[in-house]
Amino acid sequence: MPTFSDRLTAHWRDVANLVLGLWLAISPWALSYMMDATPAWNALIVGVIIAVAAAATLIAFHKWEEWVNVALAAWLIISPFLLSYPMMTSAMTNQIVVGVVTGLLALWTAITTDEHGVAT
Repeated sequence: MPTFSDRLTAHWRDVANLVLGLWLAISPWALSYMMDATPAWNALIVGVIIAVAAAATLIAFHKWEEWVNVALAAWLIISPFLLSYPMMTSAMTNQIVVGVVTGLLALWTAITTDEHGVAT
């Protein structure tokens, strides 16, 4: 039976998405855009969901958790334009970059990992 350390090593992409989700959740304070409610709440809510989905995957792998992160990543990429804050460059850039990286990692994991969490 693999240890938790073995799971962290095998599922490094999920660990990276966990860190990215946590970063996204704290980024309104770190990048000083907390006073702008729309991008701040978007980052906080989506960041927490990404982190929870990534943590859940580390505990018990399910492909649907990866697809949730792919969908959230797509939302992060288009949300600055749909929610009308593309002029806030720090918030927009941060959310797009986190969205692209999270989406690529989650998609990579969803495509290359079987239902039991074993990379093919």
